Amino acid sequence: MTDPIADYLTRLRNAIKANHRVVEVPASNLKKEITKILFEKGYIMNYKFIEEGPQGSIKIALKYDPVNKVNAIKSLTRVSTPGLRKYVGYKDMPRVLNGLGIAILSTSRGVMTDKEASVQKVGGEVLCYIY
Repeated sequence: MTDPIADYLTRLRNAIKANHRVVEVPASNLKKEITKILFEKGYIMNYKFIEEGPQGSIKIALKYDPVNKVNAIKSLTRVSTPGLRKYVGYKDMPRVLNGLGIAILSTSRGVMTDKEASVQKVGGEVLCYIY
């Protein structure tokens, strides 16, 4: 696997399309940080880190609207790829869906959203867009 973040987003996207309640993905420190951000921003219901085996895994409970059965995540888009990295400064921060979505960045101060990076005046690699 050459792009584990794209694999993580694809597993989430496929689970949403299949209306699954829980999805399990292989763990890494970067995936754990992205999962924490998704939970804090209300895109997933819950998560659990499982420390079994050499790598471990992350169990993610997806969040659905109880009335319409619509998922909280409408779109997951990978921006920076191994073949073409996308970096931004804090002045050129991307606006996802005119501020309604979030961009997840990997900065020198850790993984954070675009709004947090703007407040801390730090740029970095744009990992993905979520709305």
